[in-house]
Amino acid sequence: MKIIIVYDNEAPPPFKSDWGFACLVETKKTTLLFDTGANSNILLDNMKKLNLDPKNIQAIMLSHDHWDHTGGLSGLLTVNPKITIYKPTFSNKPQQLTPGFMTTGYLSSWSGIEEQSLLCDTKEGLLVITGCSHPGLENILDTAKKFGKIYAVIGGFHGFKKFDALKGIAIVVPCHCTSHTKEIQKLYPDAYEPGGVGKKLKLSD
Repeated sequence: MKIIIVYDNEAPPPFKSDWGFACLVETKKTTLLFDTGANSNILLDNMKKLNLDPKNIQAIMLSHDHWDHTGGLSGLLTVNPKITIYKPTFSNKPQQLTPGFMTTGYLSSWSGIEEQSLLCDTKEGLLVITGCSHPGLENILDTAKKFGKIYAVIGGFHGFKKFDALKGIAIVVPCHCTSHTKEIQKLYPDAYEPGGVGKKLKLSD
């Protein structure tokens, strides 16, 4: 399984940074894009520079309806109109999308934002991918734990600071809207890895 960040607030040259998030997950059977960033031109340009063909994407999972996670969708569908889309309201409970992938189901935040996260099966354990973690990263992780041991978590953590929830997780990659990246890095120096466009993880699926 390959995980590649294709849209993020941080981006080393030659990639373009922008406020938003998108992450591509490739397995032997499925290529899924989690979120689409804010701008399809930036999304497609970053993918081109990473030698990723948008026509190979079979499914898109949108974490929530905010523009910085859905803005690239229309342009992507122009290139590949056959993509299956899993919207935030797809399911109110955990449910399998395709073999190896499942949604947490939408979880609600104190402000009423409904957001779903992606759970990916790997031989090392569960990979959790989040959009902004509006419902609270600790709540997302609690939901994920019902389906196995969490090995890695990547995505936007928003204002998350219940740092004990990250104990025992081998790989932690805060991206996008995370407010307390420095604190996470200090508390979990062995698990922490920086995000940004072009960041790649390789896990056994």
